[in-house]
Amino acid sequence: MQSASQISMNQLLPLVLLLILGGSRADVNRLLLDQLNQVGLVNLLELATRPNVPRDLANYDFVVVGAGAAGCALAARLSENPQWTVALLEAGGVENIAHLTPVLAGYLQQTSSNWGYKSVPQKLSCLGMNNQECALPRGKVLGGTSSINYMIYNRGNRRDFDGWSAAGNPGWSYDEILPYFLRSENAQLQGLENSPYHNHSGPLSVEYVRFRSQLVDAFVEASVESGLPRTDYNGESQFGVSYVQATTLNGRRHSAYSAYIKPVRDLRSNLHIFTYARVTRILIDDATKSAYGVEFHYKNKPYTFKARKEVILSAGAFNSPQLLILSGIGPEDNLKAIGVPIVKELPVGRRLYDHMCHFGPTFVTNTTGQTTFTSRVTPTEVLSYLLAGNPATRLSSIGGVEALAFLKTPRSSLPKDWPDIELIMVAGSLASDEGTGLKLGANFKEEIYDRMYRELAQARQDHFTLLVMQFHPESVGRLWLRDRNSLGWPKIDPKYFAAEEDVEYLLDGIKASLRIMEMPAMQKIGARLLQRPTPGCEGHKFASDDYWRCSIRTLSYTLHHQVGTCRMGPESDPTAVVNHQLKVHGMRRLRVVDTSIIPVPPTAHTNAAAFMIGEKASDMIRSEWS
Repeated sequence: MQSASQISMNQLLPLVLLLILGGSRADVNRLLLDQLNQVGLVNLLELATRPNVPRDLANYDFVVVGAGAAGCALAARLSENPQWTVALLEAGGVENIAHLTPVLAGYLQQTSSNWGYKSVPQKLSCLGMNNQECALPRGKVLGGTSSINYMIYNRGNRRDFDGWSAAGNPGWSYDEILPYFLRSENAQLQGLENSPYHNHSGPLSVEYVRFRSQLVDAFVEASVESGLPRTDYNGESQFGVSYVQATTLNGRRHSAYSAYIKPVRDLRSNLHIFTYARVTRILIDDATKSAYGVEFHYKNKPYTFKARKEVILSAGAFNSPQLLILSGIGPEDNLKAIGVPIVKELPVGRRLYDHMCHFGPTFVTNTTGQTTFTSRVTPTEVLSYLLAGNPATRLSSIGGVEALAFLKTPRSSLPKDWPDIELIMVAGSLASDEGTGLKLGANFKEEIYDRMYRELAQARQDHFTLLVMQFHPESVGRLWLRDRNSLGWPKIDPKYFAAEEDVEYLLDGIKASLRIMEMPAMQKIGARLLQRPTPGCEGHKFASDDYWRCSIRTLSYTLHHQVGTCRMGPESDPTAVVNHQLKVHGMRRLRVVDTSIIPVPPTAHTNAAAFMIGEKASDMIRSEWS
């Protein structure tokens, strides 16, 4: 008789092979992911927690809402004290083999592991998206967005954190937060073994992606030829170019759940993890302004958990502000409009920042077999990856991302060591999955794929894309609630490119990428700009400044970096929601611990910062309650 794990393996291999061998058929790919999610592969990967069934009115010392990077780190650290009981509530389920396979990152946004948020229709951006709605992926799974993102590990710039401290947030300078980045990290980075900027004993694996194409080698060499130094962008200086550092372990995604919760979940009876638990409201004593529990839904039934010490929101940049507003903490106008009694007036959701990038430019090359096409992955590679654990196959590619370059632009007024632009080198494009993954997850119009990328996919033409991302946008958006339905979605208006200057920074970044293409290393592989005008921009001369401005507003693409909706700052700051200890202003026993507290967009991909925030918050909480 077969064991459960053998059955899972027998189910798994035909499904994965189906994807590889039938990669050009969208229906086959969608079927694969649906089946992977249904199968779950519980025993094969030992990922699923033994499901905890909630007990109504149960008491815990700490109730943590949201199991993303910050929430998992926080729950794991607090539960190190055996005298404290910790409940970790997550609205989604558990990871499976699709989450752990980095090359499938582009597909995960179509699954139930993504909340599926979209912006309100934009007038100045996302013109290439259906209904001009920007897709805003956020993780709804144990691990949060760290389980569906592209696994890029980029902490930020020293000046980011020194700026937080100078703005009235003591304890958040670079020298004070670096130990928390280090505490979370288990770096396996060849050549950086003795770097003081990396640690080798933390729970979160960070490594260079082992699979590399010839395209990335040419890009790194050309970047150096253009004047960029080789750098460790998580080290002394960000400025320069580097192969990407990723949150992977031996070529598998290493999410917050895998790093922090899975190793301890069966060893700590004081840590209770609840999946599919949708929190709907914070319970607050109006007289004392103290949080004392939460209400949530589990299997369509309401439950209440009570917190003896604190309620901690780690639900992310959209869900944490939503829960505050539903609980009576937020802007007066929004609370009155939806009929929620005011507990504390605060500017929750009034500020929303994000990193917007341009999906391109794309370059074709004279190479063969280097671009990451899903349908190019061979059965041999699948078996080598799944059975032999080979970390250097194409399946280990983090959605095609292979290198990062950090640049200054001529218009910048920031110090030399503070980059304005990041170039993200991707060994592919929307053509890589033949329109079955990223196009759908990012909400791109069919016309964009048909006119720009379909021919590349059909010909399997080698090519790569440089995503151009701006680090310090001036545009500020907002989040609010349309009604008091606790199971509804917040309204999100990022207002991308409301500040015209943001477009100009991206234009400078595109020009910088074109200069890199002129370098000898790029000429050796025949790199040249894809001659496919962006739909809607045909009225401008191809590759002119106005053409690129049009393309920037059309091929707008976000990278999951929303911050600021529960902004950190002193009580004197009219834009602040939490103080430097992450306590909600004017409230007791209520904190927000996630990237929503980040005051301004950092020079970073925010996943690394989320781990740091969880680690630092755990020390602040332990210090207070010990």
